[in-house]
Amino acid sequence: MARKTANEQDTLLAEFKALVSETEKLLQDSAALAGEEADSLRLQVNDSLTRARETLQDAEEALRGHGKAALAATEAYVAENPWQALGLAAGIGVLIGLLASRR
Repeated sequence: MARKTANEQDTLLAEFKALVSETEKLLQDSAALAGEEADSLRLQVNDSLTRARETLQDAEEALRGHGKAALAATEAYVAENPWQALGLAAGIGVLIGLLASRR
């Protein structure tokens, strides 16, 4: 599941970078244009920005979904193994306490 999440994040990041690059190129090209060409370029920039927003929304939804799945798995583990979870939490607490006391 972690590998799937990393691949999805890499794909979304690559798409977003491509959209940003395309938008920057369109903005540079629009500096010398006027009239209908400029209007057409503005529409293309607007489309690119709309796709960027959609990509970010998709990424947010995917991250929320993975977070909810991780939370559900953690809750299920704690419900099935309360003593192991308590021991693990105590061990992590001791470790953090030792690390904090070193400073």
